[in-house]
Amino acid sequence: MKGVFGLVLVVGVGLAGTAVWMVRGQFEAQAIELARGRAALAAATPTIEVFAVKREIAYGEPLTPDDVQPIQYAEPFLPEGAFRTLEELFPEGPDVVRVVLRPMEINEPVLAIKVTEPGEDAGITQRLGEGMRAFTISVDATSGVSGFLRPGDRVDVYWSGTVEEGGRGPRDVTQLIESGVKLVAIDQTDDNTIATAGIAQTVTVEATPQQVANLAQAQATGSLSLALVGQKDETIATAIEVDQKSLLGLEDAPVDVAKEAPPAPPPPPRICTVRTRRGGDVVDTPVDCPAG
Repeated sequence: MKGVFGLVLVVGVGLAGTAVWMVRGQFEAQAIELARGRAALAAATPTIEVFAVKREIAYGEPLTPDDVQPIQYAEPFLPEGAFRTLEELFPEGPDVVRVVLRPMEINEPVLAIKVTEPGEDAGITQRLGEGMRAFTISVDATSGVSGFLRPGDRVDVYWSGTVEEGGRGPRDVTQLIESGVKLVAIDQTDDNTIATAGIAQTVTVEATPQQVANLAQAQATGSLSLALVGQKDETIATAIEVDQKSLLGLEDAPVDVAKEAPPAPPPPPRICTVRTRRGGDVVDTPVDCPAG
């Protein structure tokens, strides 16, 4: 009996060892195939050395040579504006640093659009396009979309005020005056990664000089309200004007032309004279006009 038990034990150990050897061989074969696949992929896709950040960097932080490292990047998919050498990234030397304009993650390539020029600060001027100006609008919880605005968002601007119409008196209207205006700052920050802690009091928009004049006049003569535009919304808003009558579907009362016609002017006064000749002159002398 003991011999049978020993035989079974030996056979079991042998089978277990065989199974372990086969599984190990299978894993080794898979590893070899995976390595071959990676080598083939690397050979098929050429790479190029570019500089990337080696830590998480937030908006407004200075970018120094200690913050970057070279990495291999697939050359066909290299984004525009990448830096291939430290001399390109810091052309004026390691002491003249750049400032980060957009947050970057570890091993993310440094692009020209994400940093300032060497020695420049990060500010609103970096966000303005050519020929554009920054204009500040006062807002509150209602007109400022209840604090949901961030730099980079686009808004439609509505003006509400009173207009005078000749003969009809004043009329309260709300009108769309600018569409798809880009926000560049909320209160005192232009960082779009920071959530607004409260209701904004001012927003700064990017506008052309003509738009700045329109907004300044509108803000001085009425109140401005903002409507947030969807991130992927490319529609162009048409001219919109609403007053109380159009809002409630009311129609203007018919005009009584006869009632509103101005009264006829009084006839000119009658003047009666008598002409008399005095020597060589003819003189008109006023006299009372006869009745009727």
